[in-house]
Amino acid sequence: MKNLILSFFLLINSIVIAQSSIKGKVTTGQNPLPSANVILKKTNKTTVTDSEGNYRFTNVPQGNYDIIASYTGFTADKKAISVTDSLDITVDFDLKENNSLDEVVVTGTLKPVSRLESAVPVEVYKPSFFKKNPTANVFEALQNVNGVRPQLNCNVCNTGDIHINGLEGPYTLVLIDGMPIVSGLSTVYGLSGIPNSLLDRIEIVKGPASSLYGSEAVGGLINIITKKPYSAPLFSADSFTTDWGEFNLDLGFKANLGKTTSVLTGVNYFNYSNPIDNNNDNFTDVTLQDRVSVFQKWNFERKSNKLLSVAGRYFYEDRWGGELQWNKSFRGGDEVYGESIYTKRWELLGAYELPFTEKMLFNFSYTDHDQNSVYGNTPYIAKQRIGFGQLTWDKKINNHDLLFGSALRYQYYNDNTTATVEEDITWIPSLFVQDEIAFNENHKILLGARYDYNNNHGNIFTPRFAYKWKVNNNNIIRFNTGTGFRIVNLFTEEHAALTGSRDVIVLETLKPERSYNANLNYLKKIYTNKGAFIGIETTAWYTYFTNSILPDYDTNPNQIIYKNLDGYAVTTGISTNIDMIFGNGLKFIVGATFMEVSKKEDEIKTQQILTEKFSGTWAISYRVNPLYLDIDYTGNVYGPMRLPLLGDLDPRAEYSPTWSIQNIQFTFNKFKNIEIYAGIKNLLNWTPNKGNPFIIARAHDPFDENVKVSDGNTNDTNNYGQKGNFVPNGQVVDTADNPYALTFDPSYVYGPNQGIRSFLGLRYTLR
Repeated sequence: MKNLILSFFLLINSIVIAQSSIKGKVTTGQNPLPSANVILKKTNKTTVTDSEGNYRFTNVPQGNYDIIASYTGFTADKKAISVTDSLDITVDFDLKENNSLDEVVVTGTLKPVSRLESAVPVEVYKPSFFKKNPTANVFEALQNVNGVRPQLNCNVCNTGDIHINGLEGPYTLVLIDGMPIVSGLSTVYGLSGIPNSLLDRIEIVKGPASSLYGSEAVGGLINIITKKPYSAPLFSADSFTTDWGEFNLDLGFKANLGKTTSVLTGVNYFNYSNPIDNNNDNFTDVTLQDRVSVFQKWNFERKSNKLLSVAGRYFYEDRWGGELQWNKSFRGGDEVYGESIYTKRWELLGAYELPFTEKMLFNFSYTDHDQNSVYGNTPYIAKQRIGFGQLTWDKKINNHDLLFGSALRYQYYNDNTTATVEEDITWIPSLFVQDEIAFNENHKILLGARYDYNNNHGNIFTPRFAYKWKVNNNNIIRFNTGTGFRIVNLFTEEHAALTGSRDVIVLETLKPERSYNANLNYLKKIYTNKGAFIGIETTAWYTYFTNSILPDYDTNPNQIIYKNLDGYAVTTGISTNIDMIFGNGLKFIVGATFMEVSKKEDEIKTQQILTEKFSGTWAISYRVNPLYLDIDYTGNVYGPMRLPLLGDLDPRAEYSPTWSIQNIQFTFNKFKNIEIYAGIKNLLNWTPNKGNPFIIARAHDPFDENVKVSDGNTNDTNNYGQKGNFVPNGQVVDTADNPYALTFDPSYVYGPNQGIRSFLGLRYTLR
């Protein structure tokens, strides 16, 4: 018995002796990183660093381990260690700012590749970038991306789209996890309510990508990529409010269901119900909104380790703008003007890697968009459904990296407008192939081609060519050229076709637009002796359009005229992004774009409406470690844009001024898992009504009851707003009540009406 007891104590003693402790410090340059995550692989041990960047694991058994340190906005670092005795082991980490140059991207070539190795330039933006200026949706968040501008299309309902390099929103394809579920009618709504807790990164390609993605990828594409469950926190919450009364709540949850299934859930809720009219036109400055979005993503582990994931989202929004006295009892009537939109969306997307030796992937998506809206007394009831399936085969043969693909897209659209006589059903089968040829480490070309058949427009062929020259590790040159095409549905893309007093005139059957593009990209990396990093990326582009379909506001101020351009349109420019990271905690992200977007018809060249000639963005960040404080100063600036006037007597400025939106934020992160942030948006209190007598034309007479029109041949006039008295092609007559000969029109909009406001928020993350 004594021998047994002695053996037991010797065993316990040997176990204790065999266990060690691991300690260390996580820094960036000379500065400690508090609240950094440290994981000891092969164990259940995780911890976070203290205020000085220190961490410690105790009672670590003998063995070989990987230890990983990570922090949002920095590149994670992994080190291998061997524990052989009871001594303390010190493992320090020096994390580098993640400048996104070494990110793995998928958008440019439909396959994972290092951003530095991609033949197609891809810009990557992580959640840490968007946290510098917190917003309630992705649409607003993109305002600080160089060359990308969220464009409001209406002063009343505040719907909008995304401009890339000066091209209108319908030229940009928006994807979620690579699937084109956001399109046409749903673009602005698809970019709203995506829970930030599920956002892994946003990849942006500027320039045509139709050879891989088909129609709409003419000006560029935005790919919103959600997190994988293994990289997501167990729980996250992010909520903020502003002194205007806006409230945003973002929640994320992760759970494991058995050994092979994990599920990620995100919920976003936004509410703004405080009518404000600072420009005194009796219209809401900002649309009132009540929005909820629920997103869920399921990942299944298979014995073959092949991919299987399914995700879905439900989105509902009730938004309205209009006269301050409007309420839902006036919806659709002609007593009080309001624009009210009820939106419901269902989205489903997934990926399944086929159980073959070859790497074959099937992706699918489906979206159902139901919109019930009224613009004054004009109803617009629309349904849009988009189904998409795509099979790709990724095959490498010697120095050829091949991709073969086949896709089928189904589009359904129907509305209550007179322009839509019957429901529109479109089938678009596609075939595409891509060959990336690596001649050596420094030279690579990419060849691609896509064939689409549209049951309304026939055969469409889009080729592509790209060349990448890696001069050395710090200098890369890329050249891309290709074609694009776009098929237009006016009522899903042009808000101006639904609201205001202008009549929509379609002069002909609209043909698909075609584009021919070339761009040259140069990437330069500079590392200084003091540990600083400077990244410079410059792109010059030229795009030529035939069959362009641009809204004509100029020929007749009472009409919007659509037809294929009898001439051509051109967009050309140069854009530069500069990232500067210093060891003292200071970081600069600065961008500038200079461009010209014009059209030429009948030998007359004009600047496209609502397109700036130059723009700039910046994000300046500084970390004050002793105070546990991050300071972010962000902003943008836009040059003059030509604006849609209603006639020669219209007193509003023909061109917008140079204007800027600037913001500052302070983030306090002393407490474990918690960030408290506060700041001010629109520091300059800029709004577009400054320098203008009014923004909305005849806001006091939104139903045009007192507008007089004449046919131009007689002296007879009629009241424009009264039923039965409409004069075809009539000209508005200036009167004592209407000295500028205007009709009600909210389309004179180029920037947000929301002035200076403060915000306060809290983030909590449990890993």
